[in-house]
Amino acid sequence: MPPGKRDTYTPDSLLAVAVGVFIERGYDGTSMEHLSKAAGISKSSIYHHVAGKEELLRRAVSRAIDGLFAILEEEHARVGRPVERLEHVTRRMVEVLTDELPYVTLLLRVRGNTPTERWALERRRDFDHQVAELLKAAAADGDVRGDIEVRLATRLVFGMINSIVEWYRPDGRGSGDREVADAVVRMVFEGLRAEP
Repeated sequence: MPPGKRDTYTPDSLLAVAVGVFIERGYDGTSMEHLSKAAGISKSSIYHHVAGKEELLRRAVSRAIDGLFAILEEEHARVGRPVERLEHVTRRMVEVLTDELPYVTLLLRVRGNTPTERWALERRRDFDHQVAELLKAAAADGDVRGDIEVRLATRLVFGMINSIVEWYRPDGRGSGDREVADAVVRMVFEGLRAEP
């Protein structure tokens, strides 16, 4: 770096660059050299912000996980009939995914090869389990169809939502985000709700 030129990266902007490289190359296929080239800064400048690439991965997947778990703390996720709470959680999952697209994409691609990846997978399983419990409670209330096994329904719902990372590209106006959330909720709950 030329004398007098300051490193303009912040931990957040460096994280955004790292997430892009991790998604493109895979975490295992990314070196600190790749990260420094993508950021246009020296490796020592990166180490000024973080201890290494594992810390960057931890921060990135934590951002996605924290967004998902925050949904479960929202009032509409905690109060009301289970089917209404489940509908709220489903909508908000799509919104978090579209708002935090690169971070959730990375979370969905971790494979468990490092301690951070194993931690992230465990947290994802915990979140999935809590959502599955809501679906079970809605089924017990008779508000969702009883002819679809709860585990299968849970996997189908998560499969639909998680697949969004593969094709969704924000339009910059935010209008697509709501349209996607509306469509997912409509498809899921028109298919799942029990006939009156």
